[in-house]
Amino acid sequence: MLNKLVTTVSLLSALLAATAAPQRPPTMPVPVPVPAPAGFKITSLGVLGTGCPPGTSYYVLSPDNSAVTVTFSEYFAQAGPGIPIAQNRRNCRLTFGVNVPPGFTFAIGTVDYRGYYQLDRGVTGGQSASYYFQSLLNESFARKELVGPVDGADYIYRDQFDLIATNTSPCGVSTVLNVNTELRVSNTGNRQGSGYIATDSVDAHLNTTYNFQWQTCK
Repeated sequence: MLNKLVTTVSLLSALLAATAAPQRPPTMPVPVPVPAPAGFKITSLGVLGTGCPPGTSYYVLSPDNSAVTVTFSEYFAQAGPGIPIAQNRRNCRLTFGVNVPPGFTFAIGTVDYRGYYQLDRGVTGGQSASYYFQSLLNESFARKELVGPVDGADYIYRDQFDLIATNTSPCGVSTVLNVNTELRVSNTGNRQGSGYIATDSVDAHLNTTYNFQWQTCK
C-alpha cells in the first residue's frame, strides 16, 4: 500500500474551496496581471513537516519564472487497523524566499492537486492548504473533503486565486511566502475500515507547482 502513497501535487491550480473574495470599491482599478519580471528569483526553499523529512524534496523554477515545482517522495496519510495514529495526518510547511524586483508584486495564482485515494465505507480523507506572506496578517485558505466508500480513484483539485482577492507580496521588496499543507485520513466512523490519500504520478513523486501572477505597484 505504501508504494502507492508516494506522491505528485501540481500546484498550478487546485480544486479546493478557497476563501471568498471581498468586493473592491468601484473606484479602485482592477489589477492587471503582467508577465513575470526579469530579476524574479526563488532564493531559498525550506521544508519542514512529517510529510517532507530532510532529503525528500527539491524544487525547479520554470523557464519563464512564472511557476515553481516542488517534488516530494514521502507525503501521504493513511488510517486503518494496525496503522499508527501518527500516520493519520501528515503536514508540510514550505517557506520560499523570493527576490521581487522594484515596482512589482506577486501572488499565488492557481494550484492543481492530482492524486489518488482509497477509502472504505465510513472512512474520510482531506487535503488543506493555507498561504501567507511573512509579516502580513492576511491568509488564504483552501480545503477539500473526501468520504468513502471509494475503491481507489484519481482526483484533481483546482484551487484558484485572483489578484482582486488574494494576498499579494509587499511591493518591490524581497519577501518570504509560507505555504502550510496537510493530508489526513480518519476511520473514526468505521474502526475496521482503512484508507489513504496521496498524490500519484508515474514517476512516484509528489510534484507541487506554484503558479504566480504578477502586477506592477508603487
